Amino acid sequence: MKRLLLLTTFFAATAFTHPVKDALSAAERKFALDNLQRTKDRFLNDVKGLSAAQLSFKADTSRWSVAQCIEHIALAENLFWQWEQGIIKQPAAPEKKSLEKFTDEQIMKGMVDRSHKFKAPEMLQPVGKFPSSDAALQAYTSRRDSTMEYVKTTSDDLKNHFTEHPAFGTVDTYQLLLMLAEHCERHTLQIEEVKATAGFPKQ
Repeated sequence: MKRLLLLTTFFAATAFTHPVKDALSAAERKFALDNLQRTKDRFLNDVKGLSAAQLSFKADTSRWSVAQCIEHIALAENLFWQWEQGIIKQPAAPEKKSLEKFTDEQIMKGMVDRSHKFKAPEMLQPVGKFPSSDAALQAYTSRRDSTMEYVKTTSDDLKNHFTEHPAFGTVDTYQLLLMLAEHCERHTLQIEEVKATAGFPKQ
């Protein structure tokens, strides 16, 4: 009886100190971080050292300039983060896993497919919400770095919190973070299209 009491006391004490199982595998965490870093590096490299004339150049009145792409990316970076954090604060819903229609890889591929055009929602329209492109880039970098630190350390159950995406349907919050990376990539490709346009200033 005494031994049973000791075992009961031991398990009761350790129940509160036993580490929670990591919600992400090491491979999933690395995959997200690698893509967040890769897309950050490509974006920042593509806009580094551009002049005012290059930033403001537009191929025509219907297309965004590099500066507008930068602003849009910076705005979306913060919006995706707020979206993900809002969902993660809600109760987990593992029963919704069966509603997911696309794999992580399919979602990432779809995000960068520029043959399908989407109109940015009003809150993400580039209308000069930052005082300069440098300010937008600083906001982007700060937010991306914080997001990457979150991915490195979080124990949030990213695979069992879900939301509805207008293009992909039911997605989990891990997939939202992958979308964040590829949204940046999508508009980095747009920046590269602008830079490759005839008439783009040489300096």
